[in-house]
Amino acid sequence: MQIQRDEHGRRGAFFIEQDGEWIAEMSYTKVRPDVIVIDHTEIDKSLRGQGIGQQLVREAVDFARKNNLKIRARCPYVRNVLDETAEYNDIII
Repeated sequence: MQIQRDEHGRRGAFFIEQDGEWIAEMSYTKVRPDVIVIDHTEIDKSLRGQGIGQQLVREAVDFARKNNLKIRARCPYVRNVLDETAEYNDIII
């Protein structure tokens, strides 16, 4: 499954689409030129238990690093993944 990114203005999301529907998404807001706040993650029941949430977080981390951004997590799931993964410490704010 391919993770895509959609951004309009300050709002954006990383998502997986199937049959024209987003079946997994992680939304964010760009609050400063160098900071995004991830506020929500939702995974369709059919995908749960497959590590899709962690893949979405990894995609956000890669995006942040490539664009010299930091991530603040308001989503409890994302906060837990970031806190528990030492290699992500460089992008957490």
